[in-house]
Amino acid sequence: MKIVHIITRLILGGAQENTLITCKLLAQRGHDVTLITGPAIGPEGELFEKTKEEPYKVITVDEMIRAIHPAKDWFAYRKIKKHLKKLQPDIVHTHSAKAGILGRYAANKIRNTRYAIRDTKIVHTIHGLAFHQYQSNLLNRFYIAVEKAAAKRTDSFISVANAMTKQALDAVIGSEDKFTTAYSAIEEDAFLTPLPEEQLTEFRVHNGISKDAVVLTTVARLFELKGHDYIIESAKELSKKFENAIWLFVGDGNLSDYYRDQVTKLGLAHCIKFAGLLPPSQIPLALQASDILVHCSLREGLARAIPQAMLCGKPAIAFDLDGAAEVVNENTGRLIEAKNVQQLIKACAELIEDKELRLRLGSTARESVKEKFAPDTMVNTIEAVYKKLLSG
Repeated sequence: MKIVHIITRLILGGAQENTLITCKLLAQRGHDVTLITGPAIGPEGELFEKTKEEPYKVITVDEMIRAIHPAKDWFAYRKIKKHLKKLQPDIVHTHSAKAGILGRYAANKIRNTRYAIRDTKIVHTIHGLAFHQYQSNLLNRFYIAVEKAAAKRTDSFISVANAMTKQALDAVIGSEDKFTTAYSAIEEDAFLTPLPEEQLTEFRVHNGISKDAVVLTTVARLFELKGHDYIIESAKELSKKFENAIWLFVGDGNLSDYYRDQVTKLGLAHCIKFAGLLPPSQIPLALQASDILVHCSLREGLARAIPQAMLCGKPAIAFDLDGAAEVVNENTGRLIEAKNVQQLIKACAELIEDKELRLRLGSTARESVKEKFAPDTMVNTIEAVYKKLLSG
């Protein structure tokens, strides 16, 4: 098959890593794969390095940026359409909000013109939805209207969690028969292979963490709605009871300075550490050097950090939102009510003081996600969707 994937930015992020794994495996299976993406602008880091020497082609559209910008969006749409006209793919597969809209419109336009050589099929992956309860109703209505219009130009949807399918259908976007769930794949070997104890100790020392500390790690951008405020609030209480507890924030973002200042003002700098932005290759190290994953994001498809931590044999504590309940339960960690700091404190305290419980939950967690998040599992599902569409 001739396949084109389109994503807005190749920054460090779950949607981007998912897309690169998909492109790589599809190309290794003999398909002709091209990735169209915008520039990696922002403090989150970039993934262009991971595309080098891979068996797929990469095209950069400089005008395709995350923010709404009518002039640049128009030029990006025109460029995408031009590339698709030349490539004439069997499948156009879009990711993220901006690329999802521009890519689907461009693909639909090309397949309905005299230039079309193939009846191109259009697939869109929902990693997360642009509308949510934390923004104005007016903006939500706009995003829903745009997504509904794009859905009419979409032959199949792939959701990274069943929760994403439900949210889309609740907003009357697409029809149930068009949705398939494919959990976002992780290159698992790095997470499943135990690292040397000296390396884990060295990571802790580098971040000012003692060998006997219980480390509660959060892997997320320091950004709005990622939930760091709730974790800091819980640490205020928990640090009084557990002197050996350390919270580690892995990531960077536009709220980095704000959170660092807040931690200092609250007198928590001794127990809340900032690892900063780490390359994807160091995430297994950070998680293996930790004891518990704490994820309090208020808006996420299914946070990649949760199954990554589980593959490392670590239990997860997460807010019961979006796709979290599809991997976190009483046997793999603790699922708690969103924004409930008292429940967060209780769950953290339970795991901090009981090492045997942490190990038992972590072991079960690892086994529960191995097959579900394996690259071949995801790409087998995606490839089956493509074949079904092309076979009619």
